[in-house]
Amino acid sequence: MNHILSDRINKLSTSQTLAMAALARELKAQGKDIISLSLGEPDFNTPDFIKDAAKKAIDENYSTYSPVDGYVDLKEAICRKFKRDNHLEYKPENIVVSTGAKQSLYNIAQCMINDGDEVILPAPYWVSYFEIIKMAGGIPVEVPTTVESDFKITPEQLEAAITPKTKMVWYSSPCNPSGSVYDVNELQALAKVLEKFPEIYIVSDEIYEHINFSGTFCSIASIPSMFERTITVNGVAKAFAMTGWRIGYIGAPAFIAKACTKMQGQVTSGANSIAQRATIAALDANPSVLNDMVSAFKSRRNLVVGLINNIPGMKLNVPEGAFYVFPDVSYYFGKTLRGKSINNADDFSMYLLSEANVATVTGDAFGNPNCIRISYATSEEILTEALRRIKQSLVA
Repeated sequence: MNHILSDRINKLSTSQTLAMAALARELKAQGKDIISLSLGEPDFNTPDFIKDAAKKAIDENYSTYSPVDGYVDLKEAICRKFKRDNHLEYKPENIVVSTGAKQSLYNIAQCMINDGDEVILPAPYWVSYFEIIKMAGGIPVEVPTTVESDFKITPEQLEAAITPKTKMVWYSSPCNPSGSVYDVNELQALAKVLEKFPEIYIVSDEIYEHINFSGTFCSIASIPSMFERTITVNGVAKAFAMTGWRIGYIGAPAFIAKACTKMQGQVTSGANSIAQRATIAALDANPSVLNDMVSAFKSRRNLVVGLINNIPGMKLNVPEGAFYVFPDVSYYFGKTLRGKSINNADDFSMYLLSEANVATVTGDAFGNPNCIRISYATSEEILTEALRRIKQSLVA
């Protein structure tokens, strides 16, 4: 029946992270003992003070349509957060609140990209960037990186990728899927290149900002020459364990924020009213409330890195943020394991699902076909068992 559907939807790829998660759930329903390390979702509960703010909002009857771009007092809280954490001076007119950071990214693409515009994507990149850009008529331009470079692009690579058609650069730091974090010196070096091309805009996805083990964080918009050219994307899903609350936001030049509001007004209108009120409490809290969760993620990171380093053939960087590892598994390509041919990361990921009962995500979905993504957003006990199974399936 595809001929009845639009060309747009027929050309759209399914999210591989969601597809693998769905497959894992299906196998579990069949009675198989599957450990799913595919989804990027904290296994912590939303903090009580945030839930209390939501309950208060219900009692105060925040049950009507919210403003398309978000409540003014929430936008003011976002401005305070940007100033406190990122040294960015935004005003409410620069802020748009959306139904998750994914909608923020979609709004940006629809408002900024014309047919044939090129968008540079340092690879690996978050799985949905590629398709969101394509839906807007843009052409994703992948800039490859490797585990040896900590999955970061160099200024030379960036400049070589720029053409007269380049409209934007999209990246995340900390990165999903690699966990890599660009430090201030690295961002300044990239900014030096971009200063030569004032017509290029930057999307800086900072959704994992607070899940950061490096002790420092830099927003590229805090570099003076980049401020008026950067759209900073963030939200509360990851740091505050609020994935289901669906609140994301941008800080951007006012004309871009206005355009995104216009787009959103025709698509979803304002984000959930109760979730917005709860987000005020989250953003006004001292980030130290997250220390225990971040410490737990760091401990898990250390555990997983140590266990993977004991698996022959896997190469790994030490990620400084988020809650993923992105090992290079190309050592296994061209081999036959338990009668199954491993030709690429897709095969490898499916092999782990069938032989180790562990769900991961192929790196091909993130623009790096040599790797797989493993989420460590689960308990150390489960992670230990999952890595034991993986190792056993590869060395037995």
